[in-house]
Amino acid sequence: MSNIQQNTACSGENSAGQLEVAIIGAGFAGMYMLYCMRKLGLSARIYEAGSGVGGTWYWNRYPGARCDVESIQYSYQFSEELQQEWEWTEKYSPQPDILRYANHVADRFDLRRDIQCNTRVMSAVFNEDSHRWDIQTETGDRISAAFCVMATGCLSSSNTPAFKGIRDYKGNIYHTGKWPHDEVSFNDMTVGVIGTGSSAIQAIPVFASQADHLFVFQRTPNYTVPAHNAALDPEYVRDIKSDYAGLRARAKTKPSGYDLPIPPLSAVETSPEDRFQTFESKWQNGGVGFMAAFNDLLVDAAANETAAEFVRKKIRETVDDPKIAKLLSPDNVIGCKRLCVDTNYWETFNLPNVTLVDVSRTPIEKISQNGLCTNGQEYPLDAIVFATGFDAMTGALLNIDIRGRGGQTLQTKWEGGPKTYLGLAMADFPNLFTITGPGSPSVLTNMLPSIEQHVEWITDCISHMHANGLECIEANREAENEWVEHVNQVADLSLRSTCSSWYIGANIEGKARVFMPYIGGFPKYVEKCNNVVANDYEGFILN
Repeated sequence: MSNIQQNTACSGENSAGQLEVAIIGAGFAGMYMLYCMRKLGLSARIYEAGSGVGGTWYWNRYPGARCDVESIQYSYQFSEELQQEWEWTEKYSPQPDILRYANHVADRFDLRRDIQCNTRVMSAVFNEDSHRWDIQTETGDRISAAFCVMATGCLSSSNTPAFKGIRDYKGNIYHTGKWPHDEVSFNDMTVGVIGTGSSAIQAIPVFASQADHLFVFQRTPNYTVPAHNAALDPEYVRDIKSDYAGLRARAKTKPSGYDLPIPPLSAVETSPEDRFQTFESKWQNGGVGFMAAFNDLLVDAAANETAAEFVRKKIRETVDDPKIAKLLSPDNVIGCKRLCVDTNYWETFNLPNVTLVDVSRTPIEKISQNGLCTNGQEYPLDAIVFATGFDAMTGALLNIDIRGRGGQTLQTKWEGGPKTYLGLAMADFPNLFTITGPGSPSVLTNMLPSIEQHVEWITDCISHMHANGLECIEANREAENEWVEHVNQVADLSLRSTCSSWYIGANIEGKARVFMPYIGGFPKYVEKCNNVVANDYEGFILN
């Protein structure tokens, strides 16, 4: 690792005036966008609501937070020197390690002088006279920018249900997506966790090791596979680093953008004995690669059920109480919600200080002064943790008052669900780009390669415009509508679209039910983006 000092501070200077590129968000997308804009020689600045860089990994610092993509692949690839110098220590990196990596990148490439933290962007309005974006921040900055790039992240707008009585509660309330920077201890406390999604599944075993008693309030059980995390073998790391380019090239040929071999085998055409051995091998290896055991798990219901039943059998074998095991066993399609990765999650429900409370049929009625009430029973709690997820894909964008031509708001444009062209741009919103926006592969892929692909496409586009004296670019409405239709058609071919998940916004009351990410895979998506450019930015209006 480089000897560059890890400085977590951002630029303290407020800014106003003229910019060529305003970037919203200092996560991995925003930082790489800034790096690329500097390479073009353009004036650019990041505006970040938090007090440091890292995006998702800045906010999600709850105990047990860990990446579900192997560290060696969850990293930038634009700099070979960065790839070679950084040392990951675990197969799946914990949040503190990923945040250290983000800070290292900010220092190594001297990004902080153009990152303004503690600055929440409130509005971005396209000025039709100047053909620029007028941006205002909560701290009073007024910025005019030729281009506005939204690097706000797919999972950055936390969702806290509006439970009755929540303001009356006398204990401490936490959200996994907004975890305090100071250490939180649940020693000698009675704690309630609401939710059993990915964040909860990672955090619950840690909470159980601390709390005097832990109540887990579950509405819908989730499939999860063990991480089997371990220290990285130095020899394995040396092999990867000797041909990192080969690993990256292979990853770009995979639907997930992740170098994960998928055997050309059908689960339904494989004998039960061989199928079991394949599943068991994937299980023992750990991680989301379990869904790559066969090539038909996400397209054939019968094949999917073989994987689902394998996991349910593991639950029954692990959890001592058959009634609890049944409650923990999902009965829907495996992989239609994001597959979770855990460390001793089901084992936790064998502990005497852990109680699972089923709220699927008897929902949470209210938060009382002393705890939580459901089915006429009050559970006294010293602390409540909301592990209730995010307003995914669109929430962070809609939290900003974004207005395009004619004062049209993004809120109005997306009333029936998000509409974008390639997840990158929108009709009537010139010179506004969304990194890994709805309609792109984003959350169905390894996010780092998807981020880099988007940033590089935007960079090439801005460079093309400067070289040709062009001032504005926006999606053609017809191309936008055709892309939205294509995204929906492709989603219908997969079992992923068959259940109520945050992929379709089902976790947010009143949100339009639309499958938001592009499910066609990373290589096909990249090919489409490249063809658009090759055909003189087909589907875009440039002037």
